[in-house]
Parts: sequence; C-alpha cells; structure tokens
Amino acid sequence: MSSSLFNRAKEIIPGGVNSPVRFYEPFPFFASCGKGSKIITKEHDTLIDYCLGYGAVILGHAYFDVISAVKSQLDKGNIFCVPTENEVKLAELLIEMIPNMEMVRLMNTGSEATMHSIRLARAFTKKKKIIKFDGCYHGAYDYVLVNPGSSASAFTHHGNLEESMKQTLVLPYNDIAALEQLIKNNNDISCIIVEPVLANMGLIIPEEDYLNKLRRITEREDIVLIFDEVVTGFRLSLGGASEYFGIVPDIMTLAKSMANGFPLSAIVGKKKIMELFSPKGTVFQGSTYAGNPISVSAGIATIEKLSEVKNELYPKLSRYSDTLTSGIKDHMKDLKFKFSVNNISSMFQLYFTDEEIKNASSAKKSNQVLYKKLFHELLKSGVFIPPSQFETCFISYSHDDEDIDKTIEVFAKALKKVKDFEN
Repeated sequence: MSSSLFNRAKEIIPGGVNSPVRFYEPFPFFASCGKGSKIITKEHDTLIDYCLGYGAVILGHAYFDVISAVKSQLDKGNIFCVPTENEVKLAELLIEMIPNMEMVRLMNTGSEATMHSIRLARAFTKKKKIIKFDGCYHGAYDYVLVNPGSSASAFTHHGNLEESMKQTLVLPYNDIAALEQLIKNNNDISCIIVEPVLANMGLIIPEEDYLNKLRRITEREDIVLIFDEVVTGFRLSLGGASEYFGIVPDIMTLAKSMANGFPLSAIVGKKKIMELFSPKGTVFQGSTYAGNPISVSAGIATIEKLSEVKNELYPKLSRYSDTLTSGIKDHMKDLKFKFSVNNISSMFQLYFTDEEIKNASSAKKSNQVLYKKLFHELLKSGVFIPPSQFETCFISYSHDDEDIDKTIEVFAKALKKVKDFEN
C-alpha cells in the first residue's frame, strides 16, 4: 500500500515527499495513525517510534492532554489574527521556566525563529557576519545552508544567493582555538548561532566547558550568542540546554517539543534585543499564523504537562536512554563492530566507527552503508529510527519498559544481520 501511495505521490509531489528527510530507498512507509510510543503504518504494522517527529513528540503521539486542549479550542475558532489571552499565558510560562529570559515572540517554525534571531542580532550589533558550525542545521534559507547538518548535508543547494552565504563563517564544533582565531581575523561578527547539543549530525555532545567558553568569548567581543534549541528545548530539561548546562545565551529559539509536534516556535531573549522587533522597533517580523489559537493551546497543554511531571519525566528519559544505549553497546561489542554511541537525556545515536564523534568531520567518517542496513533491519522488525545517520533518535514520555526491552532484542537481531552483510 505504501508503495502504491508513493507512486501516486511522485506524480504530484516533487520527489514524492514534502520534506527530503522523509525519503529513503526504495520508498518510505506511510503512517496511518500514532498513539503513545507507536506509529501504525498503512500496512497495519506497529512500529516503536524513536524518530518522534524528529524530536517534536516528547509526550507521545496523540497525547490526551494536548489533543483535548486542541479539540476544546477548535470549538471556539482556529484563527483570529488579533491577540488572545492564551498568547500572553504561553509567553509567561516560557519566561517562568527558562532562566534569565525576558521577552517572547511566537512564530510557527524553527526556520522562522532562527532566521529572525539572526536579523535581530544584526540589528542590535549593526554588524553583518554570522558564525555557525559545520553540521549544525538552522533551517532552509540561504545564510544557514552553509555546511548544514540533517538531510540538507546530503544535497547540493542550487538557487541560494552566494552574496548572502558569504556573510556566514563556518567553524568545526568543539574547537575553541579555531573560534578565537576566526574572531581575531574578523571585526564584523554579529552573532554566533549554535545547537548547544548538535542533533542534526547524529548526536554530538559539547566537550567539557566548551559552551562556557563560547559564552565568555561572545560577552568579551560583544557578539550575540544564539542557542538554537529547536531540538534540545524541553528535551534536556524544562529550561532546555541553557538550564541543563547552566549557560544563559542572549537569544534562544524553541519549536518541536514546545507543542508536542503542533506547528509552533518562539524566540525568547533579553529585553534590550527583543524590543527591536516591530511594532516597537525596526526589525520587521510578521505572520498570519503566528500565535494561532490551535498551536498555542497545544503549547500551553504541553508545557503545563511537562512542568507537572518533570521530576518523573527527565530521570525516566535519561534512564531509558542509558539502558537502551548500554544494551546496544553490549551487542556491538559482542559482534566486534567498530562503533561509537552518544547519548544525553532523551537523545541518542550510534555510529559505525571507532573514532570519537566530537564534530561533523568525525561523524562523516562513519560507515553510512552499515547504518542504512541497520535502519532497514530494524524497520522490518518493528522499530523505527531516523533513516539518516545524520539525525538523532529520541525517547518520549510514553515509552515504557516493554518498549525498551523489545528494542534491545530487535537491535541484537538486526546487528547480527548487519554483521553478516559487512562480512
């Protein structure tokens, strides 16, 4: 059924999918529905989901509290294009839980949030250049599609404006010496934008004190520090990577887990920067759908639930992540694979290489052919991980002990098939 649906899709949708990350050979499965930790396919197969909308579904699919809030709002109307009280309530919730942030602007997507964050930084500093890191993905627009991560790393990017891209300076992640040298050679840097934990090159964790050093350097040089927490927001803690690592950026972007997968994003930041947004300031940002009642109601329900269960949620996600990756490591050792596994809180990824994964360069050296083989073997046995090596696996509040135990068993069988394939 998915095969015939994909054939239909190819005739009217470019490439058959509405985002390239959804495609894999020979064709992607089509989802019928989702509940909790599971996705049901059009073929009626049940899959334990570790893709989770690329991290968006933190509570679980069709989570009751969120869906109930959305259904209630639907009866009242879905868009007004005037302010609502819930927009204020959501902004207050975000300010309450994210350390030292003072103002909020609601938007729809992660790309919107990062794009306007960079424009804010340029307006605030009156400088042009930005620094990003090899393998970080910040959206699909010109000046961040330079050495991007995620599925964008696999494609050539025609149609981009080279003049814009020349304003972007790219560095390896986890390399402070390279950053210091670049700043020494450039005096027109407006901001550094970074995923504090890289989740679009598989999973790459900052080395000890790396983020602290980023913060100290940007403060010293009057450079705006932007934490792109589109993925890590609410995944590591209620206050995101900022709270988890104890570092306060100037601007933070949020999306994905903020509304358990409903289209909603936000920029949160220091008042002196955020007030540059129109109508008070001169940085224009507008959107018909920004702060729409449906997504906002989902956001409030999600954040209130995360706050309610935080003392159970985050230890549980970390425990499951540790248990699962420990089991995977044991099986990979037994089968004598060259491998590296990274995990933090509710996020994990494995690589077929014995090199430590600390930046995009080391991640790209891993054996992607073996990863693809593993993906297909797991899928056949009811476990769904991202098709691309350069994405991250996630765990939700709805996963349980049975899911984790079964997943470890499925990994054991799949890895044996991968070893046979390798030999």
